[in-house]
Parts: sequence; structure tokens; C-alpha cells
Amino acid sequence: MSVLNRRDFLTTSASCAAHIALASAAMPSALRAMWANAPLGPIVAREPFGNLEKVADGIWALISTPLTGDRTTLSNGGIIAGRSGVLAIEGFNMPAGAEWLATRAKELTGKWPTHVALTHYHSDHANGVAGYEKSNAKPVVHSTEVTRGLVLERNLPADAARTDALRDVTYFSAAAPTVVDLGGRTVRVTPRSGHTSSDVSLEIDDPSIVFCGDLVWNAMFPNYVDAVPSRLSVSARALRRKNATTYVPGHGALAKEAEFDRYIAMIDEVERAAKLGHEKGQTAAELGAAYSLPATLGEWTLFNKVFFERAFSAWYKELDKR
Repeated sequence: MSVLNRRDFLTTSASCAAHIALASAAMPSALRAMWANAPLGPIVAREPFGNLEKVADGIWALISTPLTGDRTTLSNGGIIAGRSGVLAIEGFNMPAGAEWLATRAKELTGKWPTHVALTHYHSDHANGVAGYEKSNAKPVVHSTEVTRGLVLERNLPADAARTDALRDVTYFSAAAPTVVDLGGRTVRVTPRSGHTSSDVSLEIDDPSIVFCGDLVWNAMFPNYVDAVPSRLSVSARALRRKNATTYVPGHGALAKEAEFDRYIAMIDEVERAAKLGHEKGQTAAELGAAYSLPATLGEWTLFNKVFFERAFSAWYKELDKR
């Protein structure tokens, strides 16, 4: 198993894409296939980088399986279809990933995506957005104004096709939910924050489905690189519904209530440990090196304890301001 030292990790992994790429390098082969073998719905298309699962009539989730080493998509995404429009969720890591999802949308619905939504700026969710323009039907790209700015400002290497795809973005409101009408089906896009400074969730009421972006991860320890942890906790909790719901996390398999609640319990445990370590005067590095998640939280894929250090560092930044 390859070993990544703390210095190398901190200098090379400032995005979720790097977080997952580093994870895949150390992933035991038995666990690499875990997400691929745990679908909740019928798989309508399968690739080395992920499976397209039917969640409901006219709704599909792309569950990426990046720990196999194929980095075409990396993040989860999806397709939501109505009578007059088709919404594709996420731009993915590479244009090939976006083009693949758009092609599946055309096969399944008869339409190339008319709309594309980005949940936040991280490269594994946005850098491939130009792949949706492989057709004469150019979709409307939606994001918050902050997300678009950060994609163009921070995501490297710079790419002319990506810049062009984001030239005429239709902005989601940063103050209130935006409704996207697809004809007989509406999607509510709610501005949130916590994983980054500008996240959105995409929500359908009937059937009850939530595309969470990276506010929720399932069975993989999340990346806190841009996180404001207290805000993340508030935003994630706001996604939990009382009725039976399918949650599409930013990374990991589809989730139901039990998996969602386990995620909340996990981030609560990280908060508890961070506050205790901060009170004792431990550095984030010291706390992270000594820390393990309780066995009661079940299996969480973690490939270097520096992931814990990053989470505790994010918490310490908040606690130091109080």
C-alpha cells in the first residue's frame, strides 16, 4: 500500500478531486468495489467510473466509483426529466464525464440536457462542464454567482472550453430557493453553505429526493478543505426530511434515512472531538494523529490521518474566533 506523508498531502490535495485521488491510491481492492455493488435502484448504465441508477420515473443518479482509479467523473450527479426539459446535475471532473451523462440523458429521455446545475465550485463537480456542449443544443448552465467566480478563479489548469461554457451562466439566487420548471416536474434549488462558501441542494418533493452535493457524503470521510464546520452541520441537517426520502450524496452510494443519520452522527463526533482537543490545548495535527472514529459509527473509508487533521483544523479556525 502506498504511503502519503503529511507534508505531501497538505501541499497537493486542496480539492475533493485530489482527496479522492489520494484515497484511491491506498484503497484495498475489496473496498474499491463497495459502492458499485450496493445500488438502491436498477442500474441502467455502467462504466468503470460509475453506475447510472434509476431513482424514480424520470430521475437517475450517477453514482461515481472513483476508487477504481478512473477519474472521469469522481463526484456523483444525476438526471431529472420533465415533459419539456432535462436537468443534468454536476459538470464532473472531465468533459468526457459530462458528455457521457448527456448522452445517457438523450437515450433515456429523448432530449439532450436543456439545463445543467453545479452544486459548488470544486473541480470534480465543475471542471468538465464543457462536455455538455458536444451537441448543437447548448444547455443553460446554472450556478450561484460565487460558484462561477470560484471555478474560473481557482480551478486549475485553466481551460478555454470551460471558460466559454461558463460565459453565460444563469445564476441561482443566493437569498432564496430558485425553482427550475422542467414541465410537469419542478426542482427546488436551495442556496446553502458549509462545504464551501456557496453550495446548493436540489430537491424534489414528489417523489421525495434530495441531491445533496458535498454537504453529505456516504461512508467516505469528507473533505473539510473549504469547510466552515458549524455551517456545514446546519446545512446538512436542513436536508433531512421526515418522510421516506432518497438522498444522493456528493460522494458514496445512495442513502436512505439510516445512512443520512449515520453521516450526521459522524460529523457530530468530529465536532465533539475537536472541541475537546481544542480545550485541552492539543494541536490539530496532534489530535488528528491520535484520533479514530468510534466503531459504533461503522465503516468509513479513510486513507490517511491527515484527513482528520484537516477537519480539526477547520474546527479550530472557528473555535479560535469565539
